[in-house]
Amino acid sequence: MWKPGRTEIFPGQESVWDYPRPPKLEKVRARLLVIFCHQTIADTASGYRVLETSHPPVYYFPPEDIAQPYLQVAAGSSWCEFKGRAKYWSLDVEGKRADNAGWSYPSPSPAFADITGYLAFYASRVDECWVDDERVQPQPGDFYGGWITSRIVGPFKGGAGTRGW
Repeated sequence: MWKPGRTEIFPGQESVWDYPRPPKLEKVRARLLVIFCHQTIADTASGYRVLETSHPPVYYFPPEDIAQPYLQVAAGSSWCEFKGRAKYWSLDVEGKRADNAGWSYPSPSPAFADITGYLAFYASRVDECWVDDERVQPQPGDFYGGWITSRIVGPFKGGAGTRGW
């Protein structure tokens, strides 16, 4: 099976190819921000990130730092072999919707118990996501929800032709 080459790492950067499998949960102190329709949906300095081989980090927000009135439970769920059953969330801001914009784990596996009820957001389904003072680029594809910043290097799984990595 073909395996992608690593991007060169410069000081202050991390390679997703150094992230573990199974994934690792890590507390972060960076300010995390999600904006949709000119409204702050989530804003925290008490988030977590999940690091998994070949994926940009996925950031999770505590429920108390999310504007709950904009959230609506979405239909369906999915299964992660590491975290368990995911529940999906849509956003509605004055009639403008982002369907399945985020997800959470109501009862995650023990290794991910710290993110029980926390929400993660797809950067591709909202207007802006930020890590500190840097605007995030969405992970390619529509399956994974990683956030790409200049501090994270790939190549990244998710785009066309990468599912077999």
